[in-house]
Amino acid sequence: MVMPFSCSAFRRTALVLALVTGAMPAFAQESANQSADQSATKIASSHPAGEVVLIPSRVIYPGETIEPAALKQVTLMAGKHKPDAVATRAEELNGKIAKRTLLPGRYIPATAIREAWLVEQGAAVQVFFIAGGLTISATAVTLQPGAAGDLVKVRNIDSGKILSGTVMADGSIRVSAS
Repeated sequence: MVMPFSCSAFRRTALVLALVTGAMPAFAQESANQSADQSATKIASSHPAGEVVLIPSRVIYPGETIEPAALKQVTLMAGKHKPDAVATRAEELNGKIAKRTLLPGRYIPATAIREAWLVEQGAAVQVFFIAGGLTISATAVTLQPGAAGDLVKVRNIDSGKILSGTVMADGSIRVSAS
């Protein structure tokens, strides 16, 4: 005589089987009837609309630029809620850089991505000091990489003095009086 599994024992067994076979967790599974031109993956649920998150469709390695082709959108099953600070829109990830390995079928936390560097470490950049009508420019070497808006340290090529400045959108550095 076969004894029926309790609901919690059945769920534990299904989760173990899913993990062993490499399947995605039940809260982010692919639908079997996804059309080829449809980028969003829908999960069958009792509610028509669920929370939507983005997950990698392949392994994304640290330092790799995240492209839309490497992502897929999934709708969570009813009753499942996304954790705080995970990517939900492609615009949040497009062109960003992975800070750590992102695995298929897993959430992409906001802490695992960064902006692309606008200036690389060791690059020659123009440094500007602007105060009223006075503008002083010099050439410097960056001591650390940075994205637009980041505070970075640079070394003035002529004097050897180390300055801190903000990376501007055009790749120059703006320093202020200290």
